[in-house]
Amino acid sequence: MPDDQFSVRLLAWFRQHGRHDLPWQLKRTPYRVWVSEIMLQQTQVVTVIPYFNRFIESFPDVETLANANQDDVLHHWTGLGYYARARNLRKAAKVIIEQNAGRLPSNLDGLINLPGIGRSTAGAILSLASDQRHPILDGNVKRVLSRYHGVEGWPGKKEVETTLWSYAEQHTPDEFISSYTQAIMDLGATLCTRRKPDCLHCPLSDDCFALKSSRQHDFPGSKPKSTKLKRETVFAIIENSRGQILLEQRPASGIWGGLWCFPEFSTDQTIESSVVEKYGYKIKNTIEYKSFKHTFTHFHLLIKPVHIKLKGQTNSINDAKLSTWLDLDADQQLGFPAPVVSILKDINNSKRVVLDES
Repeated sequence: MPDDQFSVRLLAWFRQHGRHDLPWQLKRTPYRVWVSEIMLQQTQVVTVIPYFNRFIESFPDVETLANANQDDVLHHWTGLGYYARARNLRKAAKVIIEQNAGRLPSNLDGLINLPGIGRSTAGAILSLASDQRHPILDGNVKRVLSRYHGVEGWPGKKEVETTLWSYAEQHTPDEFISSYTQAIMDLGATLCTRRKPDCLHCPLSDDCFALKSSRQHDFPGSKPKSTKLKRETVFAIIENSRGQILLEQRPASGIWGGLWCFPEFSTDQTIESSVVEKYGYKIKNTIEYKSFKHTFTHFHLLIKPVHIKLKGQTNSINDAKLSTWLDLDADQQLGFPAPVVSILKDINNSKRVVLDES
């Protein structure tokens, strides 16, 4: 297939089979496209849609986002994962207000200089929002190009990535840019999927190297295997006499940066004595729950929840800025990691069962 036919066939397929009614497409602005592209990093469209709608309803423009409280932004991101994206989104909004008169930069370098935006994301924003010609290379596009051209090796390797960027540049047409950009992302998301690719309906199948050689699952190359580290921690679910749960805000950077979590202790500490030593609380009773695993990109975290009920009116907090008593029945506008959300739901549900049965 001549190089120009790659985009021609892809665009023809997109007009009939592509996605045209995504929320950020219906009322397309640079801001809405930017938010959607950040959310779509490492996350599928079907997951992003409800988060995007709620986020835009609360933060409809750059200025609102820039002036928002970080807790509120992280609250809207709770469950979406990769929370640095939310923190960087807010940081970038502040930069846009302070340095660019509230307008998203309209050039590649200007976007790349903002927190959380790399070359591919910047290219996608400019292509989709302004129809500027910029190639993109997200995970879906890497898969399409790797299979079509038979590019061996893991795309995380510099030389492989460079080759894929050259193909991305080669195939990006000079017109219908936004449609092409959405088309190649859609192809990877709907037909050229990681498992069970639908080659029968692919517009590029006639000249796809992977299909011709029956090696679809060899491309893109796998990341070299490495043994994930394992860490262990104890979540202290400290409940006061009012039925409120103690939460602490994590440091701004690092794992779950800025999110609200249960106090953590190492597994080699005696939890009761550690709580007494740190907070001075008097403990009524302790319930240990079954440990569970939460997986991050580079390691597994084994979490041991321990429910500690306190005696009397022990509601004082060491640092009110970084700690809070959570009322389970109240609508708290805070950001929580997924394991904390899950545990809080379990606690709340168990309390409701007791109330219903009494």
